[in-house]
Amino acid sequence: MKNNKLQLNNRKLVLWISLLAVFALAACQAAPAPEAMMETAVVPVTGMEEEAPAMEEVAPAMEEAEPAMEASTEAMLSVAEDPNLGMFLVGANGMTLYMFTNDEANKSNCAGDCLVKWPPLLTKGEPVLGDGVDASLVGSAALADGTMIVTYNGWPLYYWVNDKAAGDVTGQNVGGVWFVIAPDGNPVGAP
Repeated sequence: MKNNKLQLNNRKLVLWISLLAVFALAACQAAPAPEAMMETAVVPVTGMEEEAPAMEEVAPAMEEAEPAMEASTEAMLSVAEDPNLGMFLVGANGMTLYMFTNDEANKSNCAGDCLVKWPPLLTKGEPVLGDGVDASLVGSAALADGTMIVTYNGWPLYYWVNDKAAGDVTGQNVGGVWFVIAPDGNPVGAP
């Protein structure tokens, strides 16, 4: 009798363990891997929609852009020149800075996924200015999370995740709303 009871308890235990394993397996398979979600995600950006790049394309670019995303004590602004665009603002790393025509004066309208593709030039203090930068046009504004984005002539400043090297201007005129900004504070080539 005891042997039958022991076998019954063992069967119940095996059944419970099996059920728990099935539930655990189902829970693990319920959500797709983040990498799979990134490959097919559509990223809305105010004023345009485009397919997000695959994770393996974004990760290296984000690693390069991370220093720009971290607020340093002193952001830096300087001027670079392109044969087609003329003079425009760049950050301390020589990477091109852009403005977003959907922003308002001293107010960023770029949030969420937009800030992933267009990392803001953040600061904790007064930006250091290079030759050709007009100090009277430099300011800052608060983003939704309380971090401070550098502004120029009231335009919040951003990097573009697809620029790979200093002086790249691949973000120029993206969606008809992103433009480099000239030292005089005006967007270059905006309608």
